[in-house]
Amino acid sequence: MGALPFLCTLLRSFAAARPRPSAALVRSTLLELAILTTHVLLYPTGITQERRPPPLLPPAAGPSPAGPSLAGPAERPEPPEPPGAPAGPVAARPPVLLLHGFIDNRSVFVLLRRSLRRHGWDEVRSLNYSLLTCDIRKAAAMLGRHVEEVCLSTGRDRVDMVGHSLGGLIARYYIQRLGGDARVRTLVTLGTPHGGTRVAPLMTAHPLVRQMRPDSDVISELAGPVPHCTTQFIGFWSDLDQIMVPVETARIDHPDLHARNVRVCGVGHLALPVHGEVAAGIRQALTTEEPSAGAAGAASVA
Repeated sequence: MGALPFLCTLLRSFAAARPRPSAALVRSTLLELAILTTHVLLYPTGITQERRPPPLLPPAAGPSPAGPSLAGPAERPEPPEPPGAPAGPVAARPPVLLLHGFIDNRSVFVLLRRSLRRHGWDEVRSLNYSLLTCDIRKAAAMLGRHVEEVCLSTGRDRVDMVGHSLGGLIARYYIQRLGGDARVRTLVTLGTPHGGTRVAPLMTAHPLVRQMRPDSDVISELAGPVPHCTTQFIGFWSDLDQIMVPVETARIDHPDLHARNVRVCGVGHLALPVHGEVAAGIRQALTTEEPSAGAAGAASVA
């Protein structure tokens, strides 16, 4: 969400709280304002699209040169995994694609990207969708083309995704409605309005905001049957998220999906992609091999 609309919503929500707001709400609001200030400063660094590496090329035919100084990559020992990295071979981890929220860009993932790389994820990429994007369906189609590019350039068949707010909804639409489950192993969403949100009435003139309302066609489409979807879903939702109204709308509740919901305590909407404990939960979610239908989760990061 953009800086000014978010600030107005945050202050309005804080003012509408009880006469004596809880200490947790005060802390969360102050943290949100600090993160918002920092993010405004970082925003220009993420305006341009991330540079994309060229596709992998097949090895050249013919014998390779002999000699220890010309040894190929397969003959060199793999570097040790960083301390504290999750169990499992690094090479087995799919690429991770990060997708930002409404009127935002990839700069929101600076800390999360660093955390993933420090713990052994070599392929972490971000996608900016245009500020002029007015339709979740079109953004999901663009995401699908980007996923194909990532698979081509990495030589992998599947990817993992982390989507913040609207980014999670775009990723979910790609998975459920455009056949993206064939490419996406795991989708982690952070404060995503899976059931639609009633916040920001002043922004309803924007088509994307209308598509995030509970009565939108997009929300209805996502509630439809998807009996053969193979993607694993993990939805992080916070009890102090002032953008999700009600806060439970950030849960993934669908009978056909392999979904697990993780409650986060004491953290606001902007803090979800930058909070250290949430980042640890994301890393754990991305190392879970088998989806578990109907599973529930809880976490406190107060």
